[in-house]
Amino acid sequence: MTTPAPQTKIVDSYRVACDGGEGALGHPRVWLQIASDQGWVECPYCDCRMVHRDFAEKAEASS
Repeated sequence: MTTPAPQTKIVDSYRVACDGGEGALGHPRVWLQIASDQGWVECPYCDCRMVHRDFAEKAEASS
């Protein structure tokens, strides 16, 4: 059994940045690369899942 990501964001780019989104309570900004065959990546700090718009329907169907 897998635990769902705490937050999922649909993005338009295969290279995305994540900083936790909570100002001083967030985490250091990291740049993540979405694999074009997988369509998503998870932030190693906050576990937010970034899903490329081309894969959004597949991500919604699997959750």
